[in-house]
Amino acid sequence: MTKPIFVTAFLLWTGSFCALAQTRIFTLEDTLRGSITPERAWWDVTYYRLTIQPNLDSQRISGSNEIHYRVLKPGQVMQIDLQPPLLLERAEQEGETLSVERVTKGIYHLKLRKEQVPGSIETLTLHYRGRPRRARNAPWDGGFSWARDSLGRHFVATSCQGLGASVWWPCKDHPADEPDSQTVILTVPIPYQAISNGRLRQIWENPDSTRTFEWHVQNPINNYGVTLNVAVYEHFADTFHGEKGLLTLDYYVLPENLLKAKTQFRQAKDMLRAFEYWFGPYPFYEDGYKLVETPFLGMEHQSAVAYGNGYRNGYLGRDLSNSGYGKKWDYIIIHESGHEWFANNITYSDIADMWIHEGFTSYSEGLFVEYFYGKSAGAEYLRGLRRSIANAAPIIGPYGVNTRGSQDMYPKGANLLHTIRQIVNNDSLWRSVLRGLNCDFYHQTVSSAQVEAYLTQHTGKNLEKVFEQYLRHTQIPVLECRVEKKQLAYRWSNCIPDFDMPVKISLAPRNWTFLYPTTQWKTLSVQRLNPADIQVDENFYIRIEWVK
Repeated sequence: MTKPIFVTAFLLWTGSFCALAQTRIFTLEDTLRGSITPERAWWDVTYYRLTIQPNLDSQRISGSNEIHYRVLKPGQVMQIDLQPPLLLERAEQEGETLSVERVTKGIYHLKLRKEQVPGSIETLTLHYRGRPRRARNAPWDGGFSWARDSLGRHFVATSCQGLGASVWWPCKDHPADEPDSQTVILTVPIPYQAISNGRLRQIWENPDSTRTFEWHVQNPINNYGVTLNVAVYEHFADTFHGEKGLLTLDYYVLPENLLKAKTQFRQAKDMLRAFEYWFGPYPFYEDGYKLVETPFLGMEHQSAVAYGNGYRNGYLGRDLSNSGYGKKWDYIIIHESGHEWFANNITYSDIADMWIHEGFTSYSEGLFVEYFYGKSAGAEYLRGLRRSIANAAPIIGPYGVNTRGSQDMYPKGANLLHTIRQIVNNDSLWRSVLRGLNCDFYHQTVSSAQVEAYLTQHTGKNLEKVFEQYLRHTQIPVLECRVEKKQLAYRWSNCIPDFDMPVKISLAPRNWTFLYPTTQWKTLSVQRLNPADIQVDENFYIRIEWVK
């Protein structure tokens, strides 16, 4: 997901967010949406067949969702999520209408008649309609974006990260359960096109001057990554010869932007080259890669990345790092596509762990810079992101209540990973760990605890205290130093108990070594110690204080 614009606004927004998060009282709906309830635990989604017909003039939709699921254990009541003002009209299984109870505004319980036998694969169909929530500030406060192009024609798209896919279609709206595949069938008036995830299987024309587009995703897909886009689009295509062979690239843009897109979207190949180097093969060769122009800034919709950055480099023309490197590439193409590895391939199992998506993907921006401009350039870019860190609330939020942690998950998450790379001090190993994550957690949902354990195991470094400090606390560790005759005394402060992260220092020009501070004073004897020559590696996200 994209970051909020402007650093000053970011800090104000983040501070407001943190204050709200600290005082927020969670509702029953928060818990039912954010947890694996008994009515969710007994079944596993295997496939969705989503059919929608939007009425572009009235801004209403009607449709159905056919859910295929595996029974894990006995259960007769199923939780389905669909947010108002949309209405679940009826549910059917094997020709029978099911009893539907509305538990809260956006949560329904279906009472199944057929015995649910563990191991069996079952199907039911949900029918719904209504005027979906209009996006207030997409993509951060999402829903349906009903816009117009320069000729006054409809220009429509969806976005729903955090808000949940149930804002526009009925589903099991929890990130821990993804379908193994999905079909999306969209019917729109001619001459409009309807673009969704995966590959276009077929288009057919209907007697009522509409066309139906059938899209199919062969791979698992997270709910918020499913997308609907409607406009009079121009399409052009390309291919990329990558690590798994030939990858198709498809681009859908407004006609007036076709020439600009043909130039700007060349960066997609740069992105693929860099990220396949760092993270391994693009995770969805079977479904292809697409950029789709939208009326909002952008979103990591799987295999159909939303693009609205105005065909210019930077973040709406700005460099978020203030390093100069952020204006050499299109932020939305690079950042949102980076989510194909961290969000769509590796997906959080609870939104509290959203840093897995945003921290790694913000870090990927620095790796992209490094791939094309060198290691020092990538490091300078990542250090530049620190200017927007507020440190007002932890990166990880409360679990089981459908809420995320602090927006620091973007720049602070990136600098946590950059700091760990310095601790590892082996670039070849670090790259293999990043690629290993995407291989070993391929198409899986994971927790922060799993990612933390993986990095600890595969780097061979004890990172437990590092993760605890940077993910679950707000203080930035302070390395306190003082010079006593020919000794350097040092310790960690402003940190959790027993914090013991190693740090790299130079006691003489270009003479780098590791210190292993704890929260207790340690000393290092050094001949001809000149305090002016002492440097601490600026790539560690810490503060340094000289004390008496």
